[in-house]
Amino acid sequence: MIRRVVRQSKFRHVFGQAVKNDQCYDDIRVSRVTWDSAFCAVNPKFVAIIVEASGGGAFLVLPLQKTGRIDKAYPTVCGHTGPVLDIDWCPHNDHVIASGSEDCTVMVWQIPENGLAAPLSEPVVVLEGHSKRVGIVTWHPTARNVLLSAGCDNLVIIWNVATGEALINLEDMHPDVIFSVCWSRNGSLICTACKDKKVRVIDPRKGKIIAEKDKAHEGARPMRAIFLADGNIFTTGFSRMSERQLALWNPKNMEDPISVHEMDTSNGVLLPFYDPDTNVVYLCGKGDSSIRYFEITDEAPFVHYLNTFSSKEPQRGMGYMPKRGLDVNKCEIARFYKLHERKCEPIIMTVPRKSDLFQDDLYPDTAGPDPALEAEEWFEGKNGEPILISLKHGYVQGKNRDLKVVKKNLLDNKAPKKVEEPSKDDKNEVKLEELLREVKSIRDLVTLQDRRITKLEERLAKVGI
Repeated sequence: MIRRVVRQSKFRHVFGQAVKNDQCYDDIRVSRVTWDSAFCAVNPKFVAIIVEASGGGAFLVLPLQKTGRIDKAYPTVCGHTGPVLDIDWCPHNDHVIASGSEDCTVMVWQIPENGLAAPLSEPVVVLEGHSKRVGIVTWHPTARNVLLSAGCDNLVIIWNVATGEALINLEDMHPDVIFSVCWSRNGSLICTACKDKKVRVIDPRKGKIIAEKDKAHEGARPMRAIFLADGNIFTTGFSRMSERQLALWNPKNMEDPISVHEMDTSNGVLLPFYDPDTNVVYLCGKGDSSIRYFEITDEAPFVHYLNTFSSKEPQRGMGYMPKRGLDVNKCEIARFYKLHERKCEPIIMTVPRKSDLFQDDLYPDTAGPDPALEAEEWFEGKNGEPILISLKHGYVQGKNRDLKVVKKNLLDNKAPKKVEEPSKDDKNEVKLEELLREVKSIRDLVTLQDRRITKLEERLAKVGI
């Protein structure tokens, strides 16, 4: 008789527990818009939830401690003229959040220290460049003020938020709707999943596709693709028989996957949440009532099933707390914010330990809030690994500086060596330079639109034939 050896893992006994009712956020009208994003974003200070709004789009921003029933009159962030589809907190400033909307714009907001006292309708900056609704917004992991957006115009734009400029436009790469975009750990690459069933690895600064895999998952339903810490790619999707699948890929050789797992036949899109410190992936299906989690290792079968957290109510969306917002004294390794129809319920994942001491094997140094690079450095070609912090004494919140937007191209403006009073001629020269820059950007925009119109005319001609 062969004895089955159980694989050793410190995460084998991770268990999830929903908090008590008085610790939930109640009476929230979660958005009903048909879009497969998480609808919720969390950081160590606030939880943001996309909500139903009449005559535009809005999301709630609640301080974490404001649990219980939320008043219907509680102020929202309400500057969009169409439903909000995606939100993302800046990893380098816990008071800055970006939102993408059906109104074709991306807006960046500064949230006051203690949350909203009145409705917020004035963003710090409005980023306009998409011609269709914007369904994905995601911040660069290591460079300050770099934001990526992807829209239903099949266009990926990378913005310098500090100047309000679109510095990279990735067009002609995706022939259909983009389902997901994810930065690599140091932000040098992005990986995308598209409706044409391809997963692509792109170097955004060179504007080149480095690797791609056709029919990563053969089913027609939406896929998701994320980068892992070692540079591999983890995808979720559907088989031809509509079974949910997850797969692991090496971008250097995407001919065959490292590993593929069939899961079940539910039709909810699987949203992956990844912890790079522990190499655990949590899968939350939209419309499911469970969270499955897997550990990814170097030994076969590479993706190891750990456990499932199950509850009665289906989830409308999910928020995932960054590591620095967890309670290390309770051996908490993940915290989710599950959206029901009318409430948000935190779910805490813990590893049972008898000792009260800091468990350094559960909490290796994790990405902190300090950026490794400024936006200009990244756009010039530099890369920076995340700046790590220890969680041994708990995360101490630093002072966040306000996001300031200077609406001109700072990259072209070299700082003067001597501080002299500018003469009239100098002032005129500066004004002329600014005008020339403005004319150039308008000319670029016209050229871009001209190309798009030509393409559309070609497509229409083909349809007419």
